[in-house]
Amino acid sequence: MKLPFFKKKSKIPEKLFEKEILQITDIIAPASVEINQGYLKIGERFAKSFFIFSYPRYLSTGWLSPIINLDVPMDVSFFIHPIASGMVLKQLRKRVTEVQVELMDREEKGLIRDPTLETAYKDIENLRDRLQAAQERMFKFGLYLTIYGNDEKELKNTETELRSILESRLIYIKPSLYQQKQGFVSTSPYGLDQIGVHNSMNTEPLSSIFPFISFDLSSNEGILYGINQHNNSLVLFDRFSLENGNFVIFAKSGAGKSFLVKLETLRSLMLGVDCIIIDPENEYKFLSNSVGGSFFNFSLSSPHHINPFDLPLPREDEKPEDILRSNIINLVGLLRIMLGGLLPEEDAIIDRALAETYASKDITIKTNPKQWNKNLPLMQDLEAVLETMEGTESLCKRLNKFTKGTYAQFFNQPSNVSMDNKLVVFGIRDMEEELRPMAMFIIMRYIWNTIRAKLKKRILVVDEAWWIMQSEDGSSFLYGICKRARKYWLGVTTITQDVSDFMKSSYGQPIITNSSLQFLMKQSPATIDVVKKTFNLTEEEKYMLLESAVGEGLFFAGMKHVALRVTASYAEEQIITTAPEEVLKIKQAKEKI
Repeated sequence: MKLPFFKKKSKIPEKLFEKEILQITDIIAPASVEINQGYLKIGERFAKSFFIFSYPRYLSTGWLSPIINLDVPMDVSFFIHPIASGMVLKQLRKRVTEVQVELMDREEKGLIRDPTLETAYKDIENLRDRLQAAQERMFKFGLYLTIYGNDEKELKNTETELRSILESRLIYIKPSLYQQKQGFVSTSPYGLDQIGVHNSMNTEPLSSIFPFISFDLSSNEGILYGINQHNNSLVLFDRFSLENGNFVIFAKSGAGKSFLVKLETLRSLMLGVDCIIIDPENEYKFLSNSVGGSFFNFSLSSPHHINPFDLPLPREDEKPEDILRSNIINLVGLLRIMLGGLLPEEDAIIDRALAETYASKDITIKTNPKQWNKNLPLMQDLEAVLETMEGTESLCKRLNKFTKGTYAQFFNQPSNVSMDNKLVVFGIRDMEEELRPMAMFIIMRYIWNTIRAKLKKRILVVDEAWWIMQSEDGSSFLYGICKRARKYWLGVTTITQDVSDFMKSSYGQPIITNSSLQFLMKQSPATIDVVKKTFNLTEEEKYMLLESAVGEGLFFAGMKHVALRVTASYAEEQIITTAPEEVLKIKQAKEKI
């Protein structure tokens, strides 16, 4: 009996609205890749790959660092392929025989010696000896670079810069023409060497390829600034060995900038360097007392005074008329600050009145400069001269408070301070806030006049420099000191925690430019971008300054810079510490004794 046949229908699932699975590669992949003869276009960006095909006879350590440190996006890849020493020795033996035969042939023919052949013979023999003794190994080495830009012109500019850096070291590169895809892959993190352009290289020159080197700032002279955090070496340095001895320090409050300056001051005094400090918070008083220095505390009721009309004695290479003229110009700047600005006609009147004020005391270009300081004018003498001139009513009214009013005790007195000590500190903490810029200007003028009078190795510390940078005349005067300091064997240390205010001045950047030493300590997030732009920092250095511990930062000395940690001995810490808890402990310990 035949059973009936029933055809089974297969059930096919419907694929309506089915979607493809989105991969991570779809997210990170560019919209398009265009391969050209000499470059790639990846989306909207351009890329160009190169290979190095020729090296000089000698390679210096860290020769690749200028390329790595270029401020352009770049990929660099190394491919190192070991070669069996036995095979290399066999090839070298054959090559040395060929060179030796050629040398003998030239000698038999009476030809002059060929230094190239002789040098090659010595190099090959030396390499054979070192390979035989297992002191060296041979490698095939390939170095490829890929640069990026927004257009072909930017690629061309970067290529020109690359060539100028490398060819100055007799190293030559070529673009991987018709192999841009292979070049891009070779510099991507695949570990694939698709270009295959290699140079034979032994261990010693190969070690110089390592691109990351840490600078060493150790020398036989100078003072210890701290520890190089890159390699734990000592940063022993003489600031006067650079093109100038100026130093700028930027840090937020509590980062350790005063600790560093006190430490440098203490160690500089031990080497016979005089130190002068303008101290807005009287932080350096304990240090001054500890080393037998002079501390002058200025305020409206202070017994210490500085006469703004003081004059320096001209040196042998200076003309008296230049000294007098320069002093009058500086006094005009001071009076602009004191009187809240001057109109153009008032400026001219003040300039003439100052000259007449000096003349009234028989101080002119014809007078013997040695007689100048015997009868110096005061602020009240300037007021008396102004009262005899027309159109000076407003000037006299504004000047009155500095001659007879509340400010007369500070501004209208003869000088009674001396800078003969090795350490001199001018404290202005107790000076009224609105008078601080004026006080700093007067003190700096007095210091500058003293420095110009006698050539001596000195350091001038201007703490919280933003105070004097608030006015155009104050910042101009500070810049003038920084610019001329080297001529008088002076190093100016400028310290500030308010970077934004400092950089608002048109003289902020020039002061930094005229300072060969710079130290950046911990910064606040509000100002880090200004610091990054000013000092051209990398992103890594930027975040390092945001996270630095107390006493740590970036130390720049000329073209070198290191990550520095300031260190002091226990005895030094007892003298220079400013931490309130440490100061209290020291006081309690002294009371027990």
